[in-house]
Amino acid sequence: MIIYNNKSYDQPKRQYEEDVLVLEEEDQVYKLVLHNDDVNTFDFVIMCLIEICKHTLEQAEQCTILVHYKGKCTVKTGALEKLKPMNQALLDKGLSSEIV
Repeated sequence: MIIYNNKSYDQPKRQYEEDVLVLEEEDQVYKLVLHNDDVNTFDFVIMCLIEICKHTLEQAEQCTILVHYKGKCTVKTGALEKLKPMNQALLDKGLSSEIV
């Protein structure tokens, strides 16, 4: 806060200048989680992640390995409207996924 004094000696007043922080509303971040299964091959899952989630080959391979060893992996984050079609496309391909 900065305080300025007026040069008027008859009516001394102070002027205040304040910095106000504005809180911006952020979109809630959701996660698209892919779960492990014993049906689909590594190559098929990698292909689906590249096609649906727009992963690079390296990203898709890493996610597939994490899903295999950890049981699940967050493959995408973002707004719910963006993740819903991706989740449905993964489900349509026979993969197990959910939005959390």
